[in-house]
Order: sequence, then structure tokens, then C-alpha cells
Amino acid sequence: MHHNIYLRPERADDKEALHALTTDAFAPMGFSDGTEADALDGLRRDGDLALSLVAAREGQIIGHIAFSPATVGETEGSWFALGPIAVEARFQRQGIGTRLTLAGLDWLKGRGAAGCVLIGNPKVYGPMGFTSDPGLTHGDLPHTYVQFVSINGATPQGEVTFAPALR
Repeated sequence: MHHNIYLRPERADDKEALHALTTDAFAPMGFSDGTEADALDGLRRDGDLALSLVAAREGQIIGHIAFSPATVGETEGSWFALGPIAVEARFQRQGIGTRLTLAGLDWLKGRGAAGCVLIGNPKVYGPMGFTSDPGLTHGDLPHTYVQFVSINGATPQGEVTFAPALR
């Protein structure tokens, strides 16, 4: 673990660094369509960036996570979507993404959120506490990729709808 890595909220002058980080982090990913950095910019532009957390080391941004509002069918409460999340290649698999995720979930809990949803690999997000449910869907994706963490104890049911920039 890197003890000299600290988390902080995004600042106004982080925009370009975050765009570059997100582009670079997703470039080698087979599932990526290359739109993640633009989606992040879109969330910011639309006022849908509920939380934007940066991981920094010696003043350089090496990781980032975004949370935006989401709705889940008729499920009550305020739900948020996780993503995009990016960690610089040479710092991946060192727990930075997990730290960002858990810090974000703590923040959501403090805001009284019902929970958090994401589309992702269960092998990656399962260890962070995310799970799936056959009643939680997103289009025709296999439900195992539609993941959630419940903060208020409710199991979300229905179709997940993301902020416009993520659609």
C-alpha cells in the first residue's frame, strides 16, 4: 500500500488531468468504447457530478472516481451510480480503486443515500461489497453485471437509469 496517496475532492483545475487519466486508463480495456472521458466531462457540464474524488500522490493525480444520480425502477430513496473510475496503469491492482470506492460509499452514506449502482465485472466489484439481483436490470445486459450496494438495506428492483451523460 502507498501511504503517500491521499484522496481529495476534484478541483476546478483538475479537469484536463482527469480527462487524460480516464482516456488512458480505459484505452487498453476490451469493453471500453472510448467514451468514458467525454462522459465524465458531460456529467460535470450537466451538473450531475454528485461526487468527484481524486487520488493524488506527490501532487499528481493517479486515480479518480465519479458518482452521479441514478434511478432504479420504482425503488425509493436516492440512488447513485459509480463511474467512471480510473487508476493510472502503473498504480492499478494496488487497492487505490477500492479506497476511492469505499470513500465514495462513505460519502453517499453521509448524504443519506439509499445505495449505489454500477455496470461492471462482479470479480472486480464483488470484493468491494457489490452484488447483483435478478430483479435489478439495465437493458439486455446479463443481470450479473448490474451491481449494487444497498446503504439503507433495501434491495433495488427494476431498470437502472443513469444520468444522460452516461447513456
